[in-house]
Amino acid sequence: MPGIPAWKRTLDLTLIVLAAPLLLPVMLMVWLIIRCVSPGPAFFRQERIGFLGRTFTCFKFRTMIVNADTRIHQGHFSRLVDSNVPMKKLDSKGDPRLIPCGLLLRSLGLDELPQIFNVLRGEMSLVGPRPCVPYEYENYTPRHRHRFEAVPGLTGLWQVSGKNQTTFEEMINLDIYYARHKNLWLDVKIIAKTLPAIISQTKEVGDKPRAILRNFSLGPR
Repeated sequence: MPGIPAWKRTLDLTLIVLAAPLLLPVMLMVWLIIRCVSPGPAFFRQERIGFLGRTFTCFKFRTMIVNADTRIHQGHFSRLVDSNVPMKKLDSKGDPRLIPCGLLLRSLGLDELPQIFNVLRGEMSLVGPRPCVPYEYENYTPRHRHRFEAVPGLTGLWQVSGKNQTTFEEMINLDIYYARHKNLWLDVKIIAKTLPAIISQTKEVGDKPRAILRNFSLGPR
């Protein structure tokens, strides 16, 4: 695949094949949960920016109500860039757009599992910078766009390096570092650190029991 080194493509496909017996039942379970707690499709498609600024359709499990207003996130993103404060997600303060269980699925990263199909199609890799949406890309400076010299990934150096405790510029620096120094050993280390990072992020959400209970409730909001 253009832009994906042979070693990276081999690692991606090998790990997906090995993990498929575990991933497919989990994905089926997530699909059933979403269909039970929220009207509308379980899958969500969104245009994202990938390698060298190319657009592609990113697949995710839907964790927000259908036709959720994206202007809320656009304003949040602008504040993060302008203030350069730690990149706390809207979820951390409670997001009314989330469906029941949405917060839990997002904290565990289960909403991103369908992106393995993007990996199989060569649009993403298991490891790489987070693919951004077009309105984020439009606000990037030429220096910021060096992060697109690597194929986007499900996990990455930023995700295992503090993520929500880092600023926007620190995220950019980590992504650029990865794009310029990517190698097999670095990918393996990042993959190995991903599960502990997810557990740590889940504990952060666990410190907000009211938010979890509110988003885990199967009743009407």
